[in-house]
Formats: sequence, C-alpha cells, structure tokens
Amino acid sequence: MRLPLFQIDAFTSQLFGGNPAAVVLLDEWLSDSVLAAIAAENNLAETAFVIRRDGVIPLRWFTPTVEMDLCGHATLAAADVLFRHYLPSADKLTFSTRSGNLIVTRDGGRLAMDFPARPGKPVAIAESLVSALGARPREAFLARDLLAVFDSESEVRALRPDFTRVASLDAFAVIVSAPGESVDFVSRFFAPRAGVPEDPVTGSAHCTLVPYWAARLGKAELAAKQLSMRGGDLWCRLAGDRVVISGCAVEYLRGEITV
Repeated sequence: MRLPLFQIDAFTSQLFGGNPAAVVLLDEWLSDSVLAAIAAENNLAETAFVIRRDGVIPLRWFTPTVEMDLCGHATLAAADVLFRHYLPSADKLTFSTRSGNLIVTRDGGRLAMDFPARPGKPVAIAESLVSALGARPREAFLARDLLAVFDSESEVRALRPDFTRVASLDAFAVIVSAPGESVDFVSRFFAPRAGVPEDPVTGSAHCTLVPYWAARLGKAELAAKQLSMRGGDLWCRLAGDRVVISGCAVEYLRGEITV
C-alpha cells in the first residue's frame, strides 16, 4: 500500500523554522499499531493522519510514542496540505478529532485554528517542579499541562531542564512562559513523557497560555513566540471558551510511503 506523505514546517514562514510535522493521507483507518509504527518511523514530534473525504474530515495525531488528544502544529500542517493540494478553492476545513470538531480557516497568508480553551487552575509551586526546571517560577497552573510562569524572557531562554525529572511530574507536559520583549508573551514546551523532550512550537499549549495572558494583560488578541532552537510565531485570540491560533506553514517534502 502506497500512501501520500508530506512534511510541513508549521508556525513559520521560513523553511527549516517552526515545528516540522508529517501528514499522511488515508482512505480509511489503518490499525493503531501501524499508525504508531509510521509515526515512530517518521521520528518527528507529530504525525497527522487524515482521511480524505467531503464534509467533516477525520484527523488523528501521534508522537513517536503516544497518540495525542490535541495537537496544533500537526493540525496546521494537515490543513496546509489539504488547502494547497486537494481543496484549493475551500476557505474552511472541519476536522473530527478526539477534542471534538476543529475548524481551520484561511486568514490572509496564515491559517487560523479554532481550538478549545484550557485555562489552568492555580497550584502550589512544588519543589519537584523547581528541581526539574532548575529555577523557581513566580506562579504555576495546571490544565492538561503544568504551566510555570517566569518574570522575564531571558529566564525562559536560560532554562536547562532535567528531562528525567520533568517526565516524573504529575502532568502530561510542562509549559514555561514569561512576558516577551518583542511580543506579548514567550514560551517553551517540554514533553519527555510523550517522547518529545522539547517541542519546537506547540499550538495546543496556547490553549492554556492564551487564557492566562489575556487575563493578565487585559487584551484578547496576543502575539506569541516559542523560544525553541527552531523558533515559531503565533497570533492568538481568546474568544470565550475558544482560542483562535493562527500561523504560517511551509512545505518541505512530499512523497509516498509503502506499508
């Protein structure tokens, strides 16, 4: 069986920036073990699997080790492939996912994703978190991920986490964030438990980041940057219990895989 495969750099307008995601197009679901094996073989932070059909489009995401409940950059990548190669006249796509229906629309030169907001609840700053990060944040919040807030962009850049300790924390992943120097806020994302020690750009993390920064800064529209080695740019808007996350995408590779 030959399947189309694309590799897209998401949340960037520059090749070799942002977060690379694989997109595999299917006519029907393969077994979970085969999907997991393809994702492990791709060895990218995420592989998106899309069933091409009219109307609502089924979409799943896999890291090299686990299936995800929500992934921003691989959704952006999947939408970019469909808009670019298969549905060039469409203005909107609706994906059916484990997190409900997700809508992606064209937004000028960007793609805008409508995701559920995931505001965090304040929690005490545990010494285990301080040890894992090697620094003490000013605040901490828990949603799916543990959000640790620092005072400055330079503090976030300087962090050198102990990934073994991060993986032992009682959260799927750890987001670190601070006010930005040239944007509203910056962040980094550590998910060693999912086989991704540091993710280059993490759309789903902004489901928690945007409610926090919108409340703190008193504004609904926010510009964000993720401070990984590759780096990424996101434009975000809080809309009630939803978060609109926009970004660009660049195609790096297209081809076929044989399974």
